[in-house]
Amino acid sequence: MSKFKSFLERKNIIISPKRYFIDALGAMAQGLFCSLLIGTILKTVGMIPGLSFISDIGGYAMKIAGPAMAVAIGYALKADPMVLFSLAAVGFAANELGGAGGPLAVWIIAIVACELGKVVSKETKVDILVTPTVTILIGAGLSLLIAKPIGTVANLFGKLIMTATELQPLLMGITVSVLVGIALTLPISSAAICAAFSLTGLAGGAAVAGCCAQMVGFAVMSFRENKWGGLVSQGLGTSMLQMPNIIKNPRIWIAPILTSAITGPLATCVFKMQMNGAAINSGMGTCGLCGPIGVITGWFTPTVEGVAAIQPGFVDWLGLALICVVLPAVICPAINLIFRKIGWVKEGDLKI
Repeated sequence: MSKFKSFLERKNIIISPKRYFIDALGAMAQGLFCSLLIGTILKTVGMIPGLSFISDIGGYAMKIAGPAMAVAIGYALKADPMVLFSLAAVGFAANELGGAGGPLAVWIIAIVACELGKVVSKETKVDILVTPTVTILIGAGLSLLIAKPIGTVANLFGKLIMTATELQPLLMGITVSVLVGIALTLPISSAAICAAFSLTGLAGGAAVAGCCAQMVGFAVMSFRENKWGGLVSQGLGTSMLQMPNIIKNPRIWIAPILTSAITGPLATCVFKMQMNGAAINSGMGTCGLCGPIGVITGWFTPTVEGVAAIQPGFVDWLGLALICVVLPAVICPAINLIFRKIGWVKEGDLKI
């Protein structure tokens, strides 16, 4: 057993929830961001007359989402170069065969292929042949066997959430908004989760609301401690920066969570805000303004099957501004002010 542990250590194979659920999942979201998400944004920009070439570039970026995710996962798992480069083929196969649930298939299959590829890496004199062959055979073979079932299950689960949100927009608006918002602030990837389950429609709108409530809420309510730098880094970056403070005083998290419980049902019940752009946008919040951009993209060039483009009216734009920015910026600091007065939150508790 000690020899086996020493071997795993030498190969930098660390079997742990952090390595697979935090590091790998977070890296996968970055891979999605740099391919599918940026590609979608570029395609939308390409709708402007005279900029059609940008739309073509965006299309190329979108097509390599699978390889980008798999390579990003391999990078997070500290893969050797030959393993890392071979994962491009694995990611393409898993994403292609996984369909709508491709990201989840890529996550599972790329991890297995990467770790087993690392096992044989640099163990033979013909490493240039053995390592890519093993990595690709395992990854592509698993894709042929399980990518489609994984994708089907993920897609069904996502549809279940979306159907439940349409049937119970108040209850599910609260539930989805709160849970996805919490996931965004935790050291896991809400974007990858939303992409894995193809979370779009009303449920996607609720997820956007929850993420924006966390990011804008933390950014504004901590302004006295963090000033403009904190406003930008949390409001356009990530509320994950507050995790060390949450561990020290969990009560600072109450205000953003309550805010998401308010804005989520407002998004689903009042403004009927839907995410019909790329599902990854549902879990991005105001990070690079990707959440709002995804909603806008879904209006003009929806990527969800069966959804037609619309010309948004005043209420649509108003709802987007209120849900994503205005309400979190008002409600969250107001709730937190009450907690400051009763002593639950003290000066310096939100300092990053």
